[in-house]
Formats: sequence, structure tokens, C-alpha cells
Amino acid sequence: MAPGANVKHTPASSSRRSASPSRGEYDTSNTVEARKLLRTYGLVPPNVESFEIQEKRCINQLRSKQTPIGRYLYLSQLRATNVHLFYRLLSKNIKELTPLIYTPTVGEACQRWSEIYAQPEGMYLSYSDKGHLFQILQNWPHEVEMTVVTDGSRILGLGDLGVNGMGIPVGKLSLYTACAGIRPDRCLPLTLDLGTSNEALRNDPMYMGSRRPKVSAEEEKEFLDELMAALTERWPGIVIQYEDFKNPFPSLERYQNTYSMFNDDIQGTGAVILAGFINAVKQSGVPAANQRAVFLGAGSAGVGVAKQIVEFFRKEGLTEDEARRCFWLVDSKGLVTDDRGDKLAEHKVYFSRPDNNGKQYKSLEEVIEYVKPTILMGLSTIGGAFTPKIIRRMADLNKRPVIFPLSNPSSKSECTFEEAVKYTKGRCLFASGSPFPPLEYEGKTLSPGQGNNVYVFPGIGLGAILSKAVNVSQGMIYASAEALSTALTPEERSEDWLYPDISRIREVSVVVTRGVIRAAQKDGLDRELALRNLSDADLEEYIRQRMYDPFKEGDKVEAEIKELAQHVSRL
Repeated sequence: MAPGANVKHTPASSSRRSASPSRGEYDTSNTVEARKLLRTYGLVPPNVESFEIQEKRCINQLRSKQTPIGRYLYLSQLRATNVHLFYRLLSKNIKELTPLIYTPTVGEACQRWSEIYAQPEGMYLSYSDKGHLFQILQNWPHEVEMTVVTDGSRILGLGDLGVNGMGIPVGKLSLYTACAGIRPDRCLPLTLDLGTSNEALRNDPMYMGSRRPKVSAEEEKEFLDELMAALTERWPGIVIQYEDFKNPFPSLERYQNTYSMFNDDIQGTGAVILAGFINAVKQSGVPAANQRAVFLGAGSAGVGVAKQIVEFFRKEGLTEDEARRCFWLVDSKGLVTDDRGDKLAEHKVYFSRPDNNGKQYKSLEEVIEYVKPTILMGLSTIGGAFTPKIIRRMADLNKRPVIFPLSNPSSKSECTFEEAVKYTKGRCLFASGSPFPPLEYEGKTLSPGQGNNVYVFPGIGLGAILSKAVNVSQGMIYASAEALSTALTPEERSEDWLYPDISRIREVSVVVTRGVIRAAQKDGLDRELALRNLSDADLEEYIRQRMYDPFKEGDKVEAEIKELAQHVSRL
């Protein structure tokens, strides 16, 4: 019998601390009355504190940690012990804390997950559980609206980390909650233990996953078929996001028209970059038809991004063939062409060039001289690949060169913001995948754009949940990008920003969610039909009212306590 097959089912209504975020019973902001009724009076220091005092204490403790991973562990412990305080802190300090709970720090956390593991977070389903996935999912004690699923086979740019990849769904769902208000107790981090091709992990005595090699593609497909059916049977309205699979295309193609699911690596990355791209094209002054984009990196992420941008070019009046001929993709062997002599991976064929006249361009420098691009994008995970010489050449070719080094983490970024500004003399339109600090240049403070998926995936997820979308269509993904591109304030546009200030992320997510819901309605995929009758302003208010607000959770607890007290007094 498979492990877990005869595990006793714990009903969803039960309280299990190991799987449930703390409701804040020991929150020092609870009133005396609340503490008495929660039976925590005397178990915390007597002063009833304001959030401002709590925040100051937390930030001081956080900053006392000497390393990013130390800060990550502190925040993980806070989330596990006082979930509402954690989200109040994150909401108020989103710019400072996001890099600590997700990229780039989550990369180190995943590499060391089996070493730093402290408490259960989410669920692990192993290949040996095949045939019993639905039964095991019943052990999760909450209703679930949103899950992030990974098999750990390609974590960021760090390779196959097996079950150590759990840091990704945990961190990602924290951002769904902080940025779009999906309730934390309705989020399920899910890691699939399908073996690992990382031999060092399999031989590491600390590794917490199974020690078998990675299952075959056919075995994985059968496992995922069972998983998707089990998830939607357990929670019929669930939205499923795939993350960090080595080859993300097969599952996306197999499930996107059957389930409410999407792949953030392909679709979210493409959408957020598309939004920055739309604004960069507008600011560059070069019409879409005259843009020439060189992509360093022709993997799933690079191709996914390029395909999203093709849609934008088509909306700008180009045919599909004209749009895809605006792209030149470069992989480890050079420019992707029809006659290169090697068998191209299937996902590269769409952008393969037929017009290189038999000449092979092996290096990025050669491709730039051949193409003379207006846009240079990096999804290669090759740190420093955009050399000073290449950046200067982009500045020679363009009045406002568009330079997007998008690889994560920061050590893998193709160039830094400082390098892009320095070698283009401040003229670049820049967005990166990892965060870089602002820069003083010729008496002006320049702020880098960050093409962070956090701008779109929370709104995609919330839009699918609120509209009760049958599927997450390409129209909904495109709408998230289009909505994001409109979410800048006049002040942000005047500063040539490509993305909104991240500190406004919850309001930005409202705009993105509205766009996603409208696209679901247009595509006929929505089941919450009453939302069709709302004006845009009313729909945005509807969205705000349904977003989890950690600052109001204390008020809800107080109301529940008063109601309970009144009930007791009537007995």
C-alpha cells in the first residue's frame, strides 16, 4: 500500500496547528476582553499594543539579523505564529520585505530547505502516493481557493532542488495574500516529490525528499492527471498555478482548457514583461512595426515572453507573421535559425529565423551587429552577459535603448542597473527581474523598473477566483498585462517609470483583477454572472471588499467575541 493511503482523514472543520496559520490568539494587540474569551489572558505581557509598536519591534528584530537567510527565517516564524501580524507587517513594508520572502532570498532558502526546515508549511505529495492523492488531500483542514504547485525540477536559475523547492509555493502564496488579499487559510503550498535528478541531493543525509531519480515524462503526466482531478474534486472552485517545472509547456497545453490553471513562469512572466514593454515602446518613440527585439535565452521563459509580445504587436496592426519576425532568439549555440544544423527544441521552432542567408551567428555580439536591435532582453541566467561593450552598442544604435536583464536571482542578471545607466549615459529604458537600488546620476535619482511577476499573478489568481472562471484563458493573461500598463500614476509616467511603485501593489492588483474579470466575461468563462452588471468602479469596489485585510482581522475577532459573549449571556 502506498504511504499515506491509510492515513486517518482529518475533517476540514478541525483545528490542526501544524497545517493552519495561527489566527493571532497570542497577538499583543488583542484587547483584555478578547484575551479572556480566547483563554490567553496572562499568557502574553499585559499591555495592549498598537500595530505601530508591534511593527517597530518586528522591524528592529528583523534588521538585527545579519544575513538575508536569517531575516527569511525570522519572517517565516512570524507567519507561522501570528499570521495577521505577519501580513500587516508585509503590507506596510512591501518594498523592503518582498525580496526577503521571495526573490532573491528564497533562492538560498530553497537550496538550504532541508537544512533550515522548522515547521510544516503546505503539503508534499510523493510519486509513491500515486493512486491515493485525493485521500491524502483530505488531510488538509481548510477550504482552498488558490494553490501553487511545483515539482522543484527548475527552481529559479538554480536547477533541480527536489522537495527543497517548497520555498517557492510558500513564498508565492504569501504574495497572493499580501498583494491581492486572498485569505492565507485558503492558500495551499503544494510540492510534488517526483524524485530528483540532483545526485548530490539524493546522497545528502539531510535531504527530506525521496531518494529516487526523477520520474519519466510519461510517469509525471499520469501523476499530474490524477493530481488535477483530485484537486478539483476536493475543492471544485480551486485555481491552480504551476511554478518552476523544468519543462512547463506540456502541462500547460494539457490542462489549460480543462481546469482553472495557469503557469506563472510562462504566462505571468510574459504578462509582466509585456506591460513594461508596452510602456517602453511608448516612451522609446519607435513604432511597434519598427521594433527589433533580441532575446538572449530561448528556453521556456524566453519563448513564453516573446509569444506574449507577439499579441501586443498584432493589436498594433501587424500580422502574426510580421509580429514574430520582430524577434531574434539566441541560445547557447547562437542565433536560432532553420538551417543551424541541430534539431531545435519544439518550443523554439516558432521563432526560428529563415532569413539568415546561410550565415551562422554564434555570439550575442555578432547577433547585435547583424540585427541592430532596438530591444535587448535577457532570460539566460548568465550573469554579466550584457557586457559594457554590448550596452554601449545598444546606446549607439538607439536614442532610448530598451534593456531588460530579466534573469533571477540578482547574481544571474545579465547586467545591473548601474551598468545599464552608466554605459548608455542615462538613456536606457530599463527593467530587471531582480531588484536593484535607485541610482544617483547627474544630479537626479533614477529608479529601476523591476519586471516582477508580483504585479500580475496575484490579480490573475484573484480575478479567476472572483469570476469563478472555468479556465484561465490567454485573453485573461493578456488583460492582466494591459491593465498593469495603465496602472501608473501621472507622476510615475513623468519619471519614465515602466511599472508602478511596488508600495501601491494592492491598488494595482485591484486594477489587474478587474481587467482579468472583464476578460473572463468577454471569453464567456465566468460563472459569477452577477459581476457582469457592475460598472468598472463598482467592480473595483466589489474586489476591494473581498480582499483579506490583516488590519481588520482584529475587528472581526472582536465581533465574533461579542457575539459569543451575547450568546453565553442568554444561556
